[in-house]
Amino acid sequence: MNPKGFLYTEQGGVGTITLNRPERLNALTFAIYAELGAFFRHLAQRDSCRVVIITGSGRAFCSGGDVEDIIGELFARDMQGLLDFTRLTVDLIRAMRTLRKPVVAALNGTTCGAGAAIALACDFRIASDAAKCAFLFTKVGLSGADMGACFLLPRVVGLTKATQLLMLGDFISAQEAADIGLYNEVVEPERLLERAQEVAQKLSKGPAFGLAMTKELLNRAMSFDLETALEAEAQAQAICMQHPDFRESYDAWKQKREPKFR
Repeated sequence: MNPKGFLYTEQGGVGTITLNRPERLNALTFAIYAELGAFFRHLAQRDSCRVVIITGSGRAFCSGGDVEDIIGELFARDMQGLLDFTRLTVDLIRAMRTLRKPVVAALNGTTCGAGAAIALACDFRIASDAAKCAFLFTKVGLSGADMGACFLLPRVVGLTKATQLLMLGDFISAQEAADIGLYNEVVEPERLLERAQEVAQKLSKGPAFGLAMTKELLNRAMSFDLETALEAEAQAQAICMQHPDFRESYDAWKQKREPKFR
């Protein structure tokens, strides 16, 4: 695929998606929503890509839906038309979470609205100290329950803090986002992509099958009770023990070398 609404590069098993409308703070359009969802589904079948980085160009990661390109049209839609749009937005989150490959967000600047939801759907969030964040849906008269935020955010930062972020819609600094566990780490702006690449390369050299199984179980376990979770993990681990990567790890340990995972 050759995306039109964003940039894509790939090197050493790491694919990088760059939102590329800096003049609009990388705001999303109908077309970009659809293309991003389709592209994440495409990456699931792309063997050359083992890890995905998503970042933005300019001074923002993503400022959410484009007010000029989206909001005006939504006022002209009936209920079914509005539902078509909201389902389009959640389809992107579904594609990101069901992708059985790690997704690393490199948050280079302002991260708000749908941009915050996209960051939340990633597996790792590495941020510039300029990457303030807001789930600002209630600021425009909408529900804070958007694009999976009510499901994912309490599981990341806890119910108390999630309630505050989703109901008030206020910006928090990158450091506060890291302090509450929303960001994995905060680095200097000039170090952001380098650090994201370091994490991505480490993941790309890991056992792809084991990482995929880990992400799948993390997703599924969000709705499990303890007994279901224990049985699912037992089955997942037994399956991984049949995979060649498990043997390769053992052989590498015996031979005192680094494992070469598939």
